[in-house]
This record gives sequence, structure tokens and C-alpha cells, in this order.
Amino acid sequence: MKIPIAAILILVTSVLVKPVSAQTIKLATLAPQGSPWHNILRDMAADWNKVTNGKVQLRIYPGGVAGDEPDMARKLRVGQLQAAVLSGNGLSEIAQEIQALQMPMMLSSDAELDYVMERVGPRFEALLQAKGFKVLNWGDAGWVHFFTQRPVVAPADLKPLRLFTWAGDSAYLEAWKDAGYNPVSLPANEIHTGLQAGLINAFVAPPIAALAFQWFGLAKNMTDLKWAPLIGATVITNTAWQEIPNDLKPPLLKSASNANQRFRGETRNLSGGAIEVMKKHGLTVHPVPLEVALLWEKSARAGYPKIVGKAVPAQMVAEVEQISNGYRALQKQ
Repeated sequence: MKIPIAAILILVTSVLVKPVSAQTIKLATLAPQGSPWHNILRDMAADWNKVTNGKVQLRIYPGGVAGDEPDMARKLRVGQLQAAVLSGNGLSEIAQEIQALQMPMMLSSDAELDYVMERVGPRFEALLQAKGFKVLNWGDAGWVHFFTQRPVVAPADLKPLRLFTWAGDSAYLEAWKDAGYNPVSLPANEIHTGLQAGLINAFVAPPIAALAFQWFGLAKNMTDLKWAPLIGATVITNTAWQEIPNDLKPPLLKSASNANQRFRGETRNLSGGAIEVMKKHGLTVHPVPLEVALLWEKSARAGYPKIVGKAVPAQMVAEVEQISNGYRALQKQ
């Protein structure tokens, strides 16, 4: 029996040449589906698919379906996830130094945050790289405010309330307790349930998050005080990044950079609008006089000894504060 040469060639080719399969990157985020952050990530996923001709596909798990940020960090380490959008709280599970950017009442404006970040960002990227993660982009979710079920203006107003703190953040928990407050440790994806059940009646969050997650509906008072910025980054494991062909990495990084510009621009533009939307749905914003803001700063800094050297290295905190002081000195010239 003679087999045609063409048939033999087809058979050999099918055995020796394996089809190129797409690399799927599983990315988790707390951002709820339909939120500005989720929409930007969804657009980035579409762009990754386009610029790689389908060779690299981003699968997004929004709304905390992959767990709270400490859960995401653990899943990244064991390979159940390949990427995640993490706030400073989640990033500090990998490199504690990043918490230095979120010290309460240390920084006070977007411009100051940007100035500091330009100078410490490369250091943070190197730290994360050494821990097994590549930073695709940085961003921030706005400034954290207190949202409460009873009006809060001065520090004493907050002390009787049960305040949400991130699960696993033992140093911050002890700092709040030591200062006379009543912190309750919960995963961030249980804030809504905690408010409904009465486990907590106060939380800290940026206005966009309070609106996107609908938390404000159960705590309709906001203290008009910038407690700290909530910074974040999209990270991918070094293992997953190394598996991507080198020629595809530049367009993927460019796409991630474009997403970063949208993260920054839309977050900052939408923060004020989010407050206005919430006010139309019953939110009351309580102004904080300057002299009372100084009391908040004094109270915040009194808690630093419980945090610095435990939750965040002292040297990094000192460096961030030095850079921030340099920025303020320049503004006075």
C-alpha cells in the first residue's frame, strides 16, 4: 500500500509542530464589576489580547471573588493567581516598606504624593522584584476618609464607634486600641456585611470605593479629612512574566502604562463627583476646622511608635517624610 508523500508530510508536521496556545493570566482585584477600576482593567485585557494576537489573555476576577488582598497575595505566591491589583495594604504583605506612603496624616495632597512617589517608586519596584513580582503600573484610589453611622468631626467622636481595620494588620489594630479607639479586624470584602450586622459602624475608604461598593449607604456620615492616600499597583509574578515572549513585553507594558494614566486621571477626577453623588443619596459631609485637623494629626502621630518598626521599616518612613518635607520647602520658595 502506497501512502502519498503529501499525506506523510501533513502527518509529520502535525506531530512535530505543536500549536501555540494562549497564555492566560489570572488577575484578581477587589474592585467591583462595573466600577471605574474594573472598566479600565477590562479595557487593558482587551488591549493585551489585541497587541499579542491572542497569545496573552488577561482573565479578571473582580469584586473580591478571589478573596481579600492578603488572600490574593498568598494565591500569587502559590501560583493560583498570576497577577493582582493590590492596594498598599496588600502590597505590604509582600514588601512592608510600601506602607510608608500610607502613614496617617503624613502626606496631604496629590502633588505631594506624586513628588514622593517619583523618588521612591523605583526602590519599591526593586523590592517587589526581589520578592518575585514585577510592577506593571502604579495608581491610587484617592484619599481615605472616615465614613461613620454617627457624625465624626474630632478624634473623640470616633472613639465610641467600632472601626473597621484590615484583617491581619495587627500593628495598626494595636495602635488604634492603644490610642483609645475600638478597632474591629475584618477582611475588606466583608465591610458591607459587617455594617449590616452591626459588627462595625465606621470604616475608612476613599470616596470612590465607598460609592462603588455601596458601603456609604450604611454609614451616611463622612469626615472631611484626608487621613492617608490609598496607593496601589498592578503586579504580575516574575514566573508568569518570564513565560511571556520578550517581543510581546514592550506592548504589554505600554498598555499597562496607558491604564495607569487612566487610573490616575479618572480616580482623581471622579473623587469629588463621587462625594456629590453620595450627598444626593443621603451622605452628610462634616467639615473639620483647622485646629481640629491638627488634633487629628497629633493623634495619628502618637500612634506611629506602635507601627514604625513593626508594620513598616523606620528607615523608609523617615525617608518618605524627608522627601515630603523637601517638597513642602520648595512650595514655600
